[in-house]
Amino acid sequence: MKDMPLTVRRSIELLGIALIGALLVIGNDIIMPIIMAFFISIVLLPVFRTLRRYKVPEIAAIILPILLLAIFIGLIVWFFSAQFATLVNEFPEIKKNVSSHLNSISAWISSVSDFSTTEQVKFINDKSNDLLGMAGKAASGAAVTLSSVFVFMGLLPIYIYLMLFYKDILLRFIFMWFKTEHHPRVKDAIYETESIIKSYLVGLLIQVTYMTILLGGILLLVGIKHALLIGVIFAILNLIPYVGALIGNIIGVLLTLTSSTELWPVITVLLVIAGVQFLDNNILMPRIVGSKVKINALFAILGVIIGGSIAGVSGMFLALPIIAVLKIIFDRTDSFKQWGVLLGDERPSKSPMTFASFRKKKPIATKPGVEKTKEKE
Repeated sequence: MKDMPLTVRRSIELLGIALIGALLVIGNDIIMPIIMAFFISIVLLPVFRTLRRYKVPEIAAIILPILLLAIFIGLIVWFFSAQFATLVNEFPEIKKNVSSHLNSISAWISSVSDFSTTEQVKFINDKSNDLLGMAGKAASGAAVTLSSVFVFMGLLPIYIYLMLFYKDILLRFIFMWFKTEHHPRVKDAIYETESIIKSYLVGLLIQVTYMTILLGGILLLVGIKHALLIGVIFAILNLIPYVGALIGNIIGVLLTLTSSTELWPVITVLLVIAGVQFLDNNILMPRIVGSKVKINALFAILGVIIGGSIAGVSGMFLALPIIAVLKIIFDRTDSFKQWGVLLGDERPSKSPMTFASFRKKKPIATKPGVEKTKEKE
């Protein structure tokens, strides 16, 4: 391939990216459970190895971590079911609070514009009918979506079991793709991929835990209703880079508005979320995950958007670890090293337009404030 003209090589690379994207779009129902199972199996791998060191039979050593994972997911489902049941029981009060907020907004609109109360009611009724129509269309596809979720959750433990059981076959398959002299680099890439995925996903699990405790606990002490529900929802949505925090704020505000007729709880929720998020972004999360996943913000956001358009919520959650794995592969492949530079957050200390040495595929110095060490070959 090195003998081909540069334009041909770059065209092949772009066609390969387009083909991979098309395969993900067409087969996301098949591919996404496999990718999710791959990441989860790597997280469960230390538990499996520990059990094997204590002479636990291989099948039992695989099944036990999967059962622990199932119990954990079951507890989350139970929590949300209990919280939503509480919301359903409080529906009359929620309806009353929403009506109060709408009347306040209506009075404010009437005071600052010529939009009369009658026109406002007509506008709300029209939009309500539109929303009901949209809800009917959404409900018609809910059964399909729900069934796909059950299929996803049903296949996940099977894939995890098989990946752990056949991991040596998968590793041998990977090594056989490369020449013997390249095996040390392949082995190094595998170890680093495993380390990054484990540290990232375990770090996210720790993040969800302390975000729930901090946010839910503070709101509970202040006296905000549904404090724990707001804390859990925001902590989970915060796992989606950049976009999740915004959605979490909106949901937190909506839940607070439905449970109170005053505005101070809303302001309190926003201030507490802002404080906890500042603490998380600047102190806690950098110490837990560290700087191992060095993806620049531009491609992190693009990855989340593209992942969401391809595979919905699961694609948004998996976008960052997938990009991190791709960067590890690109950084260790001479032909694709430029793609690793594009995805990474290691900015050159000087402009490549001025200094020719910064245009080459070699270790470079980075600017202060980012990774201080040089890029790996």
